[in-house]
Amino acid sequence: MAVKHGGEIGSRTATIDRKSGFCESTSVFYSKREPTALPPNRFLDVTTFISSQPHRSKTAFVDAVTGRRLCFSELWLGVDRVTACLSALGVRKGNVVIIVSPNSILFPVVSLSVMSLGAIITTANPINTSGEIARQIGDSRPVLAFTTCQLVSKLATASNSNLPVVLMDGNRVTPNGEQTHENPVKIVGSLEVMMETEPSESRVNQRIDQDDTAALLYSSGTTGTSKGVMLTHRNLIALVQAYRARYGLEQRTVCTIPMCHIFGFGGFATAFIALGWTIVVLPKFEMAQLLSAVEIHRSWYLSVVPPMLVAMVNGSNEIKSKYDLSSLRTIVVGGAPLSRELTEKFVEIFPTVEIRQGYGLTEMAVVASMFTKEETERYGSSGLLAPDVEAKIVDPDTDRVLGVNQTGEFWLRSPIVMKGNEEATASTIDSEGWLKTGDLGYIDSEGFVFVVDRLKELIKCNGYQVAPAELEALLLAHPEIADAAVIPIPDMKAGQYPMAYIVRKAGSNISESEIMGFIAKQVSPYKKIRKVAFLASIPKSPSGKILRRELVKLTTSKL
Repeated sequence: MAVKHGGEIGSRTATIDRKSGFCESTSVFYSKREPTALPPNRFLDVTTFISSQPHRSKTAFVDAVTGRRLCFSELWLGVDRVTACLSALGVRKGNVVIIVSPNSILFPVVSLSVMSLGAIITTANPINTSGEIARQIGDSRPVLAFTTCQLVSKLATASNSNLPVVLMDGNRVTPNGEQTHENPVKIVGSLEVMMETEPSESRVNQRIDQDDTAALLYSSGTTGTSKGVMLTHRNLIALVQAYRARYGLEQRTVCTIPMCHIFGFGGFATAFIALGWTIVVLPKFEMAQLLSAVEIHRSWYLSVVPPMLVAMVNGSNEIKSKYDLSSLRTIVVGGAPLSRELTEKFVEIFPTVEIRQGYGLTEMAVVASMFTKEETERYGSSGLLAPDVEAKIVDPDTDRVLGVNQTGEFWLRSPIVMKGNEEATASTIDSEGWLKTGDLGYIDSEGFVFVVDRLKELIKCNGYQVAPAELEALLLAHPEIADAAVIPIPDMKAGQYPMAYIVRKAGSNISESEIMGFIAKQVSPYKKIRKVAFLASIPKSPSGKILRRELVKLTTSKL
């Protein structure tokens, strides 16, 4: 069945298949979801938009370690006071402010305050080295930094001691604004003091356009150097509206996803606040703390990455005996592909918990496709295209645009696509606004999105393309394998062969030959694994993506 559609597809009316959302005349997949409404006021910042949503007077954030709580009225009072203090420190529209901190109930306070001024928040992973932080500082050129007492020396080394710093914990500030550490750094304030300071009437107010940059977030860099992605106020407002269409209001959740990453920042530092959720914050992922927080705070909802789901499956017997997870209704998985096999195994063990997979990326302000509660689950799928998202499937070798059930690179277009970066116009976003994701996949006859793998991570064996994620899904189905990663190794004849790095389950002595035989029975000859090595753990980014470049470097050093 087909429907007529005008849309933004030229002057002619096009015919769109109602089931798949595909239009043959434009070769575009259109979202089957109802479009979301964006505020008509051009001059609106995301902080004002979020604070204007109905929150009532209930708890916004809970520190899972200390028990400290922030109700919504305290949150917005703190944002107002910190914003005024930032203005007094000279932070202006267009300035960049960097935050280097683990998850904290004060992380959103900093982010929302910076963005309300029209300044730009950039987040650095607290586990990054001083050198990695230094490169981000050199690229983003911040005028001010927020960090913790524990991390200030790392930041001092990275910034060469020239960057003014506000401490997010403690009130230890000397009268002249200086503090001596192993690496001296200029301390200009305390966040706790800022949140208690009555705002002056001299705050500088500058008009903020929805198209102004709000956040400069750095991609995970799984295929190379991490790059800054500019997200506008409009991008983040559209993200909030997409979450509103996907989730209900006023739920309870535990945040263990890093807020420095778009998965955590988009949800826990912006969107869920607008929806009036209560967010219990853990500084980092630790399974026992996470499960205890779910039990104590009766969490309904969790956001996780696939390795967390693997850990829950592997430790399911102990989890069920020690923790009451009866409140948990939904787990949303993102950050990396989730196999159908792992999903089915989890649902078998935890039948009352609904699994929803999503697909997103930093350049899309995280949401590209998603499931809603009312839809039939398609394990292995990432759901339907999100509201207002359009997609093309493009053959990476010929640039030919493909159709239903044909695998190619995802090109996406939406109001939540990034503003751009230095390389975006030439290599990432084309002249028509299509974002080239670098992700391979297809959309089926009912409009469901399936992400196969990263284009740059494909293994080319005898002219065939091998998707590492496919082999990893098979490996994870083995009862003696706890985790796995597949990378290419060079070969004179074939070009490349797949190699697997394996983490055995406790007590297992599974051998290289047994693993290769297990896979050989299930795949075509060119997909066979030709080499196996064993590790204690697979290196991964905070979002759960396998850091294949580290494994390639390790392999190369041994060849």
